[in-house]
Amino acid sequence: MNRTVICPGSFDPVTLGHIDIIGRAAAMFDRVIVAVLINSAKKPVFTVDERIRLLEKALVGLDNVEIRSFDGLLAEYARKTGADAVVRGLRAVSDFEYEFQMSLTNKKLNPELETIFLTSRAEYMFLSSSIVKQIAVLNGDITNFVPECIHDEIKNRLAGNI
Repeated sequence: MNRTVICPGSFDPVTLGHIDIIGRAAAMFDRVIVAVLINSAKKPVFTVDERIRLLEKALVGLDNVEIRSFDGLLAEYARKTGADAVVRGLRAVSDFEYEFQMSLTNKKLNPELETIFLTSRAEYMFLSSSIVKQIAVLNGDITNFVPECIHDEIKNRLAGNI
């Protein structure tokens, strides 16, 4: 049986925490769709195409991972792609409340869709795209927060450009 999971997010920019969750999902499922959210309400630093390209570089070697963009309802997108589940990373207890509400909403919209929560590894519990952006804007070192293969692209874009 082929099992498909979606790892949705804005990935603006992608962090080592994202890569960890995606990699762990890839070990558990036959097919992983990394779904880059197009959200007109947000003002991302990186375009959707740039985020997809950065993810492609960072996820080289994970042959069962596809990277796509999507907009609209996640529950509908999951139905269209034939996904069995959504994987969400949890960094802290505060993440759980929001993610739990989203999980219940998605289940109501798509009763076949399951949500799987993966807890963040301890070294990434504090890490978010927002933190990476704040550090980089202030010309801080983001080496330990983003994949090495895309570090310079992220740093150059963010240093003084937000």
